[in-house]
Amino acid sequence: MRSLLLAAVAALLVGAAPAKKSQTPGDVIAASPASAWRAIDPDDLLVIDLAGGGRIVIQLAPQFAPVHVANIKALARGHYWDGATIYRLQDNYVAQWGLNESDKPWPTGVVAKPPAEYTRPLAGLAVRPLGYVDPYAPGVGYADGWPIAYDRKAGWATLTHCYGSVGVGRDLAPDTGTGGELYAVIGGPARALDRNIALVGRVLEGIDRLSALPRGTGDLGFYKDKAQYVPITAIRIASDMPAADRPAFEYLDPQSAVFATWLRVKANRKDDFYEVPAGGVDLCNAAVPIRKKG
Repeated sequence: MRSLLLAAVAALLVGAAPAKKSQTPGDVIAASPASAWRAIDPDDLLVIDLAGGGRIVIQLAPQFAPVHVANIKALARGHYWDGATIYRLQDNYVAQWGLNESDKPWPTGVVAKPPAEYTRPLAGLAVRPLGYVDPYAPGVGYADGWPIAYDRKAGWATLTHCYGSVGVGRDLAPDTGTGGELYAVIGGPARALDRNIALVGRVLEGIDRLSALPRGTGDLGFYKDKAQYVPITAIRIASDMPAADRPAFEYLDPQSAVFATWLRVKANRKDDFYEVPAGGVDLCNAAVPIRKKG
């Protein structure tokens, strides 16, 4: 009887379904419904085409830096950046582009001295907290699809300097930069810059085009020889482009249940490779998922 019972149990085990594999963040995204995604307005996409081939697409954030973003749109539509170049590559820090100390006049509509849009009121933002301690701010999380730092007591919120974040180059205060010179973070998070400079967006596509460029050997990564400058053929707003050439992107809504699952899995990976779940994640390593449409 005992042997028959053991044989029956063994047969059941052989026929049993394999243990369920733990989800990966990619699994969560792959199974996400279309309703969890939000389209990005083409009027908020800055498209940069490089002379040597390749494209960089930046999502602008008017809800965080409205005057600087309006300037950037006016600069693009006024063809201010005709002849612009990438002229600075500082290793593990930033890539910077524009006209580099040009005295070219501003197009109509550009505010020459914008306010210091380094923070905005927290009021009016629906925030999903990250849920883990941050060394740079009392709170961090997501709002309107963006990674933010915030202080509920003081009432401020700001975008954060994560990989791919785009900011406005400026001189020493009281200068705040117009938006004519822009940079993107190409290395580790530069969070010490938070609340010290106007962040205006993030790179959605083409960050590899920037991060793979030769490093500048001058002070702060500036190219010593202008022959090293990387020419830019055009900087446009996507909504002004022909529909056939217009890029389109969408982001995973941080207020969705899918995002909550994705964030939990991101912070506690238990799939095949991971022996020890981290039990936490920092904001810049949990970037809002973005995908190209079409």
